[in-house]
Amino acid sequence: MVRMPRVEGKDVVGALKRADFRLLHIRGSHHYLRRSSGSLVCVPVHAGVIVDMKTLKSILEQAELTVNEFLELL
Repeated sequence: MVRMPRVEGKDVVGALKRADFRLLHIRGSHHYLRRSSGSLVCVPVHAGVIVDMKTLKSILEQAELTVNEFLELL
């Protein structure tokens, strides 16, 4: 089993963009991304703050990505 990476929000947004997600809008510190298949993902982007493990797991489930696929996108 692969361990969840410890990454900042900006790195998560970059990886999702490489997975064909497009940035819809930013509201405060939350970035909303959508894929052409319709899945919407909200990523909290706070400067220098690591995304919580449960939050990252939820983001990956919403994005329909496995941890291995996410690691390849980083």
